[in-house]
Amino acid sequence: MDKHITLIAVINLVFSILLFCIGLFLFIAVTGGGLISRDAEAIFITGLVGTALAVFFTLLSIPGLIGGLGLLKRKSWARILMLIISVANLFVIPFGTIFGIYTIWVLMQDETIALFQ
Repeated sequence: MDKHITLIAVINLVFSILLFCIGLFLFIAVTGGGLISRDAEAIFITGLVGTALAVFFTLLSIPGLIGGLGLLKRKSWARILMLIISVANLFVIPFGTIFGIYTIWVLMQDETIALFQ
């Protein structure tokens, strides 16, 4: 189970970093598009939208990042956080559903519970 837990942690870290990078890219693309137009109203609107997208994706990435790091350190709170995140992942079809089921299965095993106590 130790290898499964490490795999879950690494996958969560990778996807959290990917979400953060997507948010950063969208911020640059949307805000940059407004700056290129040189229209004051477009700059204002794209600045708001770009910032909102960046904040949204950053907020989505933080729990996975914290949970992944906690799983690597075998913290008991991280197991609970990752169970919550994996329930949310069930609604991201198809990969999130598969990964969510796998995460729940691994983290609910008796051996895994013993590792985190």
